[in-house]
Amino acid sequence: MRWADLAVLLPAAPYQLAAFPFAAVFHYLCASGHLSLTARYIFLLAGGCLLAGTAMGSYAVLLLIPAAGSVLTLLFVSPARAHTWVFTLQMSWQTLCHLALSSQELNAQDARPAVTLSAIMLLTQKATSLALDIHEGLVSLQRGQGFLQQVLPLCSYLLFFPALLGGPLCSFSRFRAQAESCSALPIPLRSAGQWCLGALALQGLRVGLARGLGGRQGCAGWGCLPHMWAQALHLRLAYYLHWVLDEALLKVAGFGPEVGQGDLSFHDLWTLETTHRLAVFTRTWNKSTSRWLRRLVFQRCPIQPLLATFAFSAWWHGLRPGQVFGFLCWAVMVEADYRIHPFLSARATTQGVKLLYCGTTWVFTQLIVAYILVAVETESLSTLCLLWTSCSSILPLCYGLALLLLLLRAKKPKQN
Repeated sequence: MRWADLAVLLPAAPYQLAAFPFAAVFHYLCASGHLSLTARYIFLLAGGCLLAGTAMGSYAVLLLIPAAGSVLTLLFVSPARAHTWVFTLQMSWQTLCHLALSSQELNAQDARPAVTLSAIMLLTQKATSLALDIHEGLVSLQRGQGFLQQVLPLCSYLLFFPALLGGPLCSFSRFRAQAESCSALPIPLRSAGQWCLGALALQGLRVGLARGLGGRQGCAGWGCLPHMWAQALHLRLAYYLHWVLDEALLKVAGFGPEVGQGDLSFHDLWTLETTHRLAVFTRTWNKSTSRWLRRLVFQRCPIQPLLATFAFSAWWHGLRPGQVFGFLCWAVMVEADYRIHPFLSARATTQGVKLLYCGTTWVFTQLIVAYILVAVETESLSTLCLLWTSCSSILPLCYGLALLLLLLRAKKPKQN
């Protein structure tokens, strides 16, 4: 495993690393007073367009078209209908791009389709979040200003280069406030350096784990639960590394998230790896996306909000067979988690039984997370069938059966 292998699991990582000097230059120019607010918006937007062209090539057009469409929709559609129009535009376009680029996305020789799809997904987050803010009255557009004065902040928010290829979701209000206050904030070199050291440590763990796995990566190891868990851990470390690099880039540019609002902190990392509750893992995993899904779907869906949220997440991720199966399985496992743990914890009355309960459920949570993650990353239906028919499916099936039995048990008193 070499640093070049980052381009396989993290196709956007090399471009994120290349953007660090430009982020530092932007923050320095702001702090020294050389950039007005309008110039800052132009710098961020131009940097985003340049980064898109470099990382995506001709595919960058697929990102610029929905960005322009969302801005025009927000400006010319009433606030009451803005969210519906933007949501329809973004998800329709994103689905078409997923269908058109799905085969090219799996080509390791050309990372541009995968980078483009990732950027479009992040654009959907920002556009729908902004549309919801306008719909709910949290953000008001200055209709009396000139067209350029209205368009520039919106385009800059949707395409600003530190968050173009990754990073936690930032609201439009916070983006605008940070753009205005960049001149008053020192460059957080120490904090960014700590995040970069964290990225080095995570990459070192990934290298060591990859060497331990050797040449056995793939579906051949799914019959061995420890080996499947190690494969999933390798994938999780790649996600952690991606989030650390994204947040470090945002901090260097002066757009770091609020405390506790990023995708990964030391406390989050500890929670993800030590929790014995799948529901806690789910809420902590990719926190900004979880908050966005909760606001966009869970809080607005009157029927089966949990299932609807995971189904929409599968749609947003691309609707490949592994993603559909993995996210729907995740929804069932979380629902089972909500019912199994109160049932078990009520019966863990002594210290020894509590330790046994926590230790056993931690192992179960780790294996179920590994199963879900491997399923989501599966690229073909035939490979997914091999996973489904392996012994790794025993634990998810047991959780599903336990959920069914607890549901039947809960209904019996009502029938009596």
